[in-house]
Amino acid sequence: MALEITDQNFEEVVMASDKPVVVDFWAEWCGPCRMIGPIIEKMSAEYDGKAVIGKVNVDHNRDVSMKFGVRNIPTVLFIKGGEVVDKSVGAVPEAVLVDKLNKLL
Repeated sequence: MALEITDQNFEEVVMASDKPVVVDFWAEWCGPCRMIGPIIEKMSAEYDGKAVIGKVNVDHNRDVSMKFGVRNIPTVLFIKGGEVVDKSVGAVPEAVLVDKLNKLL
């Protein structure tokens, strides 16, 4: 299951990670977010131990959402070594997200 990432644990879970991190910024009311939610969960299981996969609810974690300028959701950030190295905005096919993550491994 994808990690719940919050304003409080973001630095520890994401920025200090020695593995690539995929962060899905989403909200319960967002239709496209519900479309990619199962993809994020599947990736979490498939990449367990190889990457950190997590979700940030933008309604409950405004600080981290503002820090990264998330204006449209879903926004998926790909972070390595504490730096955003790629991102995806909107509902995209699973292959797009998997390909972006594989490039970081």
